[in-house]
Amino acid sequence: MLIIENLHKSFGKTKVLKGVNLHIKKGEILVVVGPSGGGKTTFLRSINYLEKCQEGSISLNGNYLLKEGHYANKKEIKSIRKDIGLVFQNYNLFPHLSVLENMIEAPIRVLGQTKEQATKEALNTLAFLGLSDKANSYPYELSGGQKQRVAIGRALCMNPQLMCFDEPTSALDPTLTEEVAKVIKSLSIKGMTILIITHDMGFAKKVADRIVSMDQGQIIEDHMYSESAVLA
Repeated sequence: MLIIENLHKSFGKTKVLKGVNLHIKKGEILVVVGPSGGGKTTFLRSINYLEKCQEGSISLNGNYLLKEGHYANKKEIKSIRKDIGLVFQNYNLFPHLSVLENMIEAPIRVLGQTKEQATKEALNTLAFLGLSDKANSYPYELSGGQKQRVAIGRALCMNPQLMCFDEPTSALDPTLTEEVAKVIKSLSIKGMTILIITHDMGFAKKVADRIVSMDQGQIIEDHMYSESAVLA
């Protein structure tokens, strides 16, 4: 579904990604782990076109965002980005909007949905996430786990083919981490393809079909996860 080939990214003279190659299958939960500064977040941001790379290729379902160092045109980039959902580390909810308003904003503005259509889909998503009673609440009224689930719901309302998570449990205690793990596994059961960046190996083991280790801008391990797997 997602194919990354020979991806290179530098900030000035500092090389952050050094020829990353990675293929992700449809319906797979792939977790990227590794030390801080190893290139994980830059890699994730590159997939979402939040960072531009100098070399390599990125394609989603055969549609190229980047091909051999050359980016697609603006129309094609916009179309591809619609299929990629991103859940940020710090939620990034609009504090002045209710949960429901946070969720319908992008479908109306970006996808062109009517308010009625967007609201119906948002309420169905909230029900799936166990947050039906929070539709009219504001972010400051929610726990960390609830904010993270709303952030997931907001991304889901864009009907993405690939969901990306940047450190989804970094600000959560173990109980709330378990909540998020259950949501991600539920998404996988429904057929969603998921890419997660995390430092939390315990969380990675709970959700991953496959774990990739990244360090110094390169993939150093890539294998299917099992209870007997041992990662360096």
